[in-house]
Amino acid sequence: MNASLLTVTSGVEPTRLSGTDTTTAIVQRRSVKHYDASYNMPEADAKDLLQLALLSPTSFNMQNWRFVWVQNKETREAIKNAAWGQAQVTDASMLLLLCADLTAGTTNPERYWALAPQAVQDVIVPMIPQYYANNPQLQRDEAMRSIGIASQTLMVAAKAMGYDSCPMIGFDPVKVAEIINLPANHVIGMMITIGKAKEPAKGRGGQLPFEDVVFIDKF
Repeated sequence: MNASLLTVTSGVEPTRLSGTDTTTAIVQRRSVKHYDASYNMPEADAKDLLQLALLSPTSFNMQNWRFVWVQNKETREAIKNAAWGQAQVTDASMLLLLCADLTAGTTNPERYWALAPQAVQDVIVPMIPQYYANNPQLQRDEAMRSIGIASQTLMVAAKAMGYDSCPMIGFDPVKVAEIINLPANHVIGMMITIGKAKEPAKGRGGQLPFEDVVFIDKF
């Protein structure tokens, strides 16, 4: 990717993007475990990926995901230990912990619609805390939904930019939470490594038949 994306602020979206088309990126995206530890991703590319992740949809536009971009080598080593020594944690160019604020739906919801017409704000903003208040299960469900959507955005965008990635749940979430000082009202959904593959991913393990997973109207 030669040109850096424009910064996403105040409703302004990126206008310059080059690379593999979306369909090809989805088909070619694989979970890569082995990375070229000598490759250094340009900071502009890493920031572009995060800017694209910020365009992921969330319920009520509450943007409840929180991304911890782990750069410190000692911190990455500590997380590697909490991930049972998996090399990709330190070998990949980029290590991201995808977290979410469980209280996003009940904390200053007016932020999420600050650019909308006042009439829209008056209707939607009060609905947000009413929907999530006193419902911890819904708060957690929404956190995981948002993290999942953002994760796929990151991985497809990475592949389109010529990088590989791997979503990870193979780590001790309690230890990792301590390492990154995770706030009490937050949750970790997954970890993602991004970088240049050292060796190709193995063949796909096997896709279920289309008719086993796709149903029309009802089961």
